[in-house]
Amino acid sequence: MKEIQKYAAGKLLYIPSGEEKKAWGETSGYRHQLQRRNLMIRNKYAHGMTVSELADEYFLSLDSIKKIIYSKKNDSRLTYVPTLESAVQYANVGKIEEWIQCYLLLTRKSAPRLQHFMKEDHLYFGVVKFPLRLIQRDGIENRNNHADEKDNHAAAHPPLIVQYEEGIFHCIVQQELLASLKKRKVNAYPTIIVMKENADYKRFMKYYGTVLYYVDKV
Repeated sequence: MKEIQKYAAGKLLYIPSGEEKKAWGETSGYRHQLQRRNLMIRNKYAHGMTVSELADEYFLSLDSIKKIIYSKKNDSRLTYVPTLESAVQYANVGKIEEWIQCYLLLTRKSAPRLQHFMKEDHLYFGVVKFPLRLIQRDGIENRNNHADEKDNHAAAHPPLIVQYEEGIFHCIVQQELLASLKKRKVNAYPTIIVMKENADYKRFMKYYGTVLYYVDKV
């Protein structure tokens, strides 16, 4: 106080708090959790779940579910579709994790082997044009091709989801699509890179982070 008096004795001072006022729920992260939950509710409703089923799953009233579904907020315009275009839209607004969750749950129907994967915390990079030659080849060469080979337009298919772990890229859920791409001799394809450890992320950024091109529009 004595030090301040040397420069501003008898004057009225305004001392700011040092941090900007934050909106409700931003500090705790609760607001972001609600936004993610509401986005998932809208996507599940768009893919066939009823209001009653959603109310039971999320322990909300029927009116609360209806308000979420018919919300006019900006993120309500994000409707999940298992395509590259949809994934890019989600990535452009920082919601690529939500797109992956929808893809695994609503399109892949969350196979038992994916349950553990969905519950883990991951780091994400993409959507980027990724050289397919870098992906581990084990288990894909003899896969039956269930992808539509007649449609060569990448936007009609989902991006690949590839896990990077201990310096190796693995195709974790889309071996059929990867086999189809290799059969058609596709060199690079839009891909989301998933990492579980900070060490993997640092290694990936060191060797690949500055050489891969983002797919920001389709």
